[in-house]
Amino acid sequence: MITFVPEPHLLESPRGREWPVLPGTRAAVTAEPPSAADVVVVGAGPAGLAVASALWHHGVTDLVVVDRDGRPCGRFFDRIDLLGQRVLRSPYEHHPGVEGYRDCELLDFARLHWSVLTPVERREIRMAQAGHRSVVPVDVFEAYCRHLAASHHVTERTWRGSVREVLPAGVSSDAVTVRADRFSVTARHVVLCLGEERRSAPDTWWGGGRPPRGVSYWDEPVPDGGNRLAVVGAGLTAAHLISNGLAQGREVHWVVRETGERYQCADVNSSFFRPEGRARFDGVSWSERLELMGRFRRASIMFEFRPMLEAAEAEGRLIVHRGKAITKVTTGVGLHLEDGSRVSVDHAVLALGTTPSIGDGLMPDEAVLDRGGWPRLDERTFAYLGAPRVFAVGAAAGMALGPAARNIDGHRVATARVAATVAENLRRDLPLRTATKDVARV
Repeated sequence: MITFVPEPHLLESPRGREWPVLPGTRAAVTAEPPSAADVVVVGAGPAGLAVASALWHHGVTDLVVVDRDGRPCGRFFDRIDLLGQRVLRSPYEHHPGVEGYRDCELLDFARLHWSVLTPVERREIRMAQAGHRSVVPVDVFEAYCRHLAASHHVTERTWRGSVREVLPAGVSSDAVTVRADRFSVTARHVVLCLGEERRSAPDTWWGGGRPPRGVSYWDEPVPDGGNRLAVVGAGLTAAHLISNGLAQGREVHWVVRETGERYQCADVNSSFFRPEGRARFDGVSWSERLELMGRFRRASIMFEFRPMLEAAEAEGRLIVHRGKAITKVTTGVGLHLEDGSRVSVDHAVLALGTTPSIGDGLMPDEAVLDRGGWPRLDERTFAYLGAPRVFAVGAAAGMALGPAARNIDGHRVATARVAATVAENLRRDLPLRTATKDVARV
């Protein structure tokens, strides 16, 4: 048996290079969006960018994108930079492009900017062209997302705002109201691209609420100072935090609930990126889907980290506590493990995974039809069964599309269906909309 172990230097692409910018790129020119639109996209991460770009190809331009950061993919890259991440897990063929159109894809974009790339990055492009696995630099991906946002006029249709409510008027109504902190927009369709939020620690660890002093979550800055760092979690985020701590010369303790780490290329089984893998969810019962999601949507680490982490453990710079769940966290910082042992460190970072944002808290319960943390969706169009004019793209579509829904490749599949459905609905509604405008003019 041959084990695939790529070299750690693949993780070290440069960050912050200068990339050509399309002329005329501009942000939204008004403080508030129009009060009405054909489509509102909530969230401008990779999923929201894909949806807005796809709608442009369908000729849908009466579009408002509302994002808490106000920059396409801004929060996505802020989180990545907080971790010091230099490459993506997704390969070149997985990107926020538009299925079914001869658009500029990520590999095309990278080849167009060949002179900016390092020799290692050029080799990875050749690997991708040959059909082999390759890693994508964050720098290339961010520049590509900026290009996509500019060339599909997404930047100028994006407004900053924190959405408070999404209110469908009813199953038979053709209007949905999106209320943000500073404005409201009434739309004929809404696409929720809400992504995922960090998973909180169990209340039993310290009684709930904010963590005790010396403990933070992965999406918060890790304070300087202190020689001993603990990282709790088994995924790629934990690996980056560990790598950062080791690079700073700290003694790092890694607490892993399972008995061993999982290394793999993608964060879900690669079969789910293919049509035959996604078809495993078609016609399968809810309980079977839950079982598949539990089995394949699990934390794992890119293979590139394996030699580095194994060497650090052998040298004693990394102490791994395997198969030991935490029972209590105390100020000090003490991590109490289920076997009765205690790990004492200067600071602990929790990387406990994420949970999909499914629209609960924004929409009424009868619109979400929450079933164990998952919304009820039309499995062909990804529309909410309780709100047919509202759609989900991203992790929230997991129980309809499968584990790949949370990945960029899954965004492409969901986007293609949602954009086509929205565009067809708008075409069908056109006579009614025209008549309404004529009456208003009279």
